Amino acid sequence: MTSETSSTPVPVSVPVVAVVGRPNVGKSTLVNRILGSRQAVVEDVPGVTRDRVAYDALWRGRAFTLVDTGGWEPSIEGKESLAARVAGQARVAVDAADAVLFVVDATVGVTDADATVAAVLRRSGKPVVVAANKVDDTKAEPEVAALWSLGLGEPVPVSALHGRGSGDLLDVILDALPNAPKEADEDEGGPRRVALLGRPNVGKSSLLNKLAGHERSLVDPVAGTTRDPVDELIELGGTTWRFVDTAGIRRRFRENQGADYYAALRTAGALDRAEVAVVLIDASEPLSEQDLRIVSMVIEAGRALVIAYNKWDLVDEERQHYLDREIDRQLHTARWAPRVNISAATGRHADRLVPALEKALAGWETRVPTGRLNAWLTGLVASTPPPVRGGRQPKILFATQAGIRPPHFVLFASGFLEAAYRRFVERRLREEFGFEGSPIQVSVRVRAKRESRPGRRSATRTPRRR
Repeated sequence: MTSETSSTPVPVSVPVVAVVGRPNVGKSTLVNRILGSRQAVVEDVPGVTRDRVAYDALWRGRAFTLVDTGGWEPSIEGKESLAARVAGQARVAVDAADAVLFVVDATVGVTDADATVAAVLRRSGKPVVVAANKVDDTKAEPEVAALWSLGLGEPVPVSALHGRGSGDLLDVILDALPNAPKEADEDEGGPRRVALLGRPNVGKSSLLNKLAGHERSLVDPVAGTTRDPVDELIELGGTTWRFVDTAGIRRRFRENQGADYYAALRTAGALDRAEVAVVLIDASEPLSEQDLRIVSMVIEAGRALVIAYNKWDLVDEERQHYLDREIDRQLHTARWAPRVNISAATGRHADRLVPALEKALAGWETRVPTGRLNAWLTGLVASTPPPVRGGRQPKILFATQAGIRPPHFVLFASGFLEAAYRRFVERRLREEFGFEGSPIQVSVRVRAKRESRPGRRSATRTPRRR
């Protein structure tokens, strides 16, 4: 049995359930079982989940937020290591939650780490539900009784892998939630969604932490620390934004394997749900093919785009001069994107992000009146008509804007228009109407030739027989 999932963002006021436990006890697998889809990255090695990651869920018409966390090892807390900071993120999730789902491996029993985590949860004063995981059949049920010793109430047997007992577990979770709303309202007009994209170790998590004012996303010199999209509501320039830190895109999508494959899948999903993407590029290094591929991915997804050159404080004046030329030459397909030079580590020029985001979103949602569009198009075609093709010159009859987010224009013509001419029209559209920070889609609809009406006599007469 699986839960219903919500396709729209759940309001901030819904209750929050933190999912905690030792590494590799099946937390992310159980989260996927509750959500009814594989959203959390799962791999048969400990330590795949690192940041705390929120998911929206519904069960029996009630909305709540699940927060998946990394493995909690109390013995390493306070130490300067990635594992210790993962455990710290789990503790933060408990502090912010309304209820806690404590996942324990029933086949192993209560370990010293489980007992220590249980003591912390008892002191927290939060409602706690103990999920006795890996109870795949009735033979394993007697092992559940040993988990009573945690002192957190009756453990609920469940199999995250097979789904056994998941419905009963969800019922117990709902009973533990305080005043859960009956259903989630659609979050129309909510915070604008911003996806942070880029190669591994380019500074995405550092930027999110600097904007949030605390360590919301784990940062480590080892590339690939972030694997799940991590989102945070951040107030900048008097406006609340929903920033989403994503996994670094290492290589072509089809070349990823294991956790990297699912991390890339979630990055693509985060981009689809975003309205504007901030692509971070390491200014201290030459532009790479992967940087260009990520920019192209945003354009193909039809999202507004801002390019942020990170580590600008490490670039000397000579490099800055040549970097501008390098950018114009290599990023010719995205010259329209606003550029911001920042330092995620120090926060330098981070305040310039908001004007760039607002400019990109404004271009993304710009609509041109049909009369003004066609008056401009008439002058453009008169000065530069479409090239002759097949001995005939196609005529552009009129144009209309079919949609926004991104702007989409349809040209109605008497014949096919070459791709080069369509790019020319797009370039002149930008010069006339702006659209800074947004891709533009220009398509052509060829007018069908008129066919003779049924029953109409042919102009060619058949000769009479003599």
